[in-house]
Amino acid sequence: MRALAVTGLLALLLAASGCNKLRARDQLNKGVQAYKSARYEEAIEKFKNAVSLDPALINARLYLATAYAQQYIPGADTPENNRMAEQAIDEYKKVLEKDPKNIGSAKGIAYLYLQMKKFDLAKQYYEKASQLDPNDPENYYSVAVIDWTQAYQPRMEEFAKLGLKPTDQLKDAKVCAQLKSANWDKVKEGIDNLEKAIKLRQDYDDAMAYLNLLYRERAQLECDDPTQLQADFKTADDWVDKTLATKKMKAEKQANQPGGIVAEPSK
Repeated sequence: MRALAVTGLLALLLAASGCNKLRARDQLNKGVQAYKSARYEEAIEKFKNAVSLDPALINARLYLATAYAQQYIPGADTPENNRMAEQAIDEYKKVLEKDPKNIGSAKGIAYLYLQMKKFDLAKQYYEKASQLDPNDPENYYSVAVIDWTQAYQPRMEEFAKLGLKPTDQLKDAKVCAQLKSANWDKVKEGIDNLEKAIKLRQDYDDAMAYLNLLYRERAQLECDDPTQLQADFKTADDWVDKTLATKKMKAEKQANQPGGIVAEPSK
């Protein structure tokens, strides 16, 4: 009798579990329909229901994270808006706990941290995404953008104190040494990452543009080596030329494709 009772209980539990899984998938499907119709608040509730019914349903949690992220407005520094980003990040992290190789979650977290200006955390997750997919140039590019930002901002603060414009050449040896100590590794890392990105995508004009910026940043740290300073500025100028040439080539290629840009006839 005891064995029969245990068997019956297990059967009931299995049946309930099966029903919950079916209900979870139903909620997921309804959430996807709401999401595609831009009814994000409704979609969030459906995805939350799906996750509650079946915590192992990774797609539901991934959609929930994406729906939260869709509600986040970059640049709007309000408690409610930041909470939306944090909720998205929490759900992406739960996806990574179940599926450590989920690249979309790593990139989703990195992007949100970047928009929230939490640069070190953003870099950490872009680097994780690079480890998961070494052939994606965008992750290397994003790390380099963070590196440039973290080097440029403190330099601008020092320039403001000295009454210098962004393009002025720093003459104060003490300030230059301080900036070089703080920023040299970031600039080098940024250049290395952009070179990887361009190797993977040879017409990556955005990466070329940031190589120009990073070489200019490096030149500003070469106060004790005028020859290298000029060489860095020359390299930066070369990357400006390559960026413009690449943009022109891509525009011409697009114009020559079927359905591309058609020039207006002369009047």
